[in-house]
Amino acid sequence: MNEGQIELIVQKVMEQLQKRFTPDHNIARENVKEIIEKGLVFSEQDWKTSIPQPAYQEGVAELTASTPARIGVWRTGTRPLTKTMLKLQFDHAAAIDAVGSEVIEKYLEEFNLFTVETCYENKEVYLKRPDKGRVLTDAAVDNISSRCQKRPQVQIVVSDGLSASAVETNLKDVYPALIDSLKINNLSYGTSFFVKGGRVACMDHIGEILEPEVLVLLIGERPGLVSASSMSAYMCYRPRKGIIESDRNVISNIHPLGTPPIEAGAHIGTVLRRMIEQKVSGVKLEL
Repeated sequence: MNEGQIELIVQKVMEQLQKRFTPDHNIARENVKEIIEKGLVFSEQDWKTSIPQPAYQEGVAELTASTPARIGVWRTGTRPLTKTMLKLQFDHAAAIDAVGSEVIEKYLEEFNLFTVETCYENKEVYLKRPDKGRVLTDAAVDNISSRCQKRPQVQIVVSDGLSASAVETNLKDVYPALIDSLKINNLSYGTSFFVKGGRVACMDHIGEILEPEVLVLLIGERPGLVSASSMSAYMCYRPRKGIIESDRNVISNIHPLGTPPIEAGAHIGTVLRRMIEQKVSGVKLEL
């Protein structure tokens, strides 16, 4: 990597750090995607070959291949390499942006998902008061009641959760794969929709309203420095208020470098079928 490439990377990263604090997070996120697509940021190979002449080459290769964590990144003197620090700053900015941004409407329109909200009020309240993300507004209850099929076999719900990026990155693959899997497993599904400001337990309130046999919630996970676009699929048999966490099943780390979205969508359908067959979910479900 020459000095010109490093200067270009520094410039682009600083631009993104500044845009994190602008009102329109969605514009900043689109620019990040453009940077990645044009190859102006770091390749995975940059982080796997930093140790000069390791004494145990095979061992280093085995370790770095086994985890996306920052190991074997080497140093210059007592400090990390410049590219290591730039990558850390870039990933940190992406994580903050994932939490603070909102899902761009076009991603929801592609799957005809209408939007309802919880009582979260705004992002600041959402982060401080998780309980408000578990309850839908009165307007949301009315909207769902009027537009959704009552007592469906499978109810699909999508939510931004703690990562808008998770929806934008994975929904285009996981949702069609899930629909195909439901058809293969001879399962019918109701009217899908999007919950803005949702927490996992909002599925219990939705269960009270629609009374589905099973419900799957595709929701953005808390972002980290490995992935800011990870999604989870929470599933529950006859969800309702009072359900405890051990009554749910989850497929986590759904993203291109984790559980592949298409594979996750296919597996979700199988899990839902077994829930219906066994009439149970959570730790009692036999998979």
